[in-house]
Amino acid sequence: MIGYLEGVVKGTRAAHLILLVGGVGYELSCTKQLLLSLRGGESAGLWIHTHVREDAFSLFGFALEEELRFFEMLLTVSGVGPRSALAILDIASTETLRTAIAKGEAEYLTKVSGIGRKTAEKIVIELRDKVGAGSEEAHGAMRGDEEALEAMRSLGYSHAEARDTLRKVPASIATSSERLRAALKLLGR
Repeated sequence: MIGYLEGVVKGTRAAHLILLVGGVGYELSCTKQLLLSLRGGESAGLWIHTHVREDAFSLFGFALEEELRFFEMLLTVSGVGPRSALAILDIASTETLRTAIAKGEAEYLTKVSGIGRKTAEKIVIELRDKVGAGSEEAHGAMRGDEEALEAMRSLGYSHAEARDTLRKVPASIATSSERLRAALKLLGR
């Protein structure tokens, strides 16, 4: 199995990138945040999850080993496939997701397309003891994100744009009004 690849980013698409390693271009599915951080021609080293099915051989790339481990933990839950696990990693940092699961906040996970209430509850039940306690700082940021996200949506920002921007706001900024202010500042408003 492939565990780590280092090479040059040949190009990025909506949900994946091509990493050129020794003359071979590997297609890696990645989070939106990672895709936005990499440019064509840059060197990159990524942790890899190799997903093999009878009809497909897919590679998923992560900047941090911690993200890879969390992704693989999500895959242990029945009903969560690699695309759903990647979508979950797209909504927040691994620390915030750990906190949401540890605190039993299944509702936070239902914001992911394709993750319904039953699957979110299953994730919480099966992973609560595995993820650790999470941090109070991340819990405050998670709560603040929910309210700030709604405010940004009412201001006309798409759900994806608002979520991506709120991911960039440090977890140390906890209240919804402060998180909203910081997010709007990042967007240039």
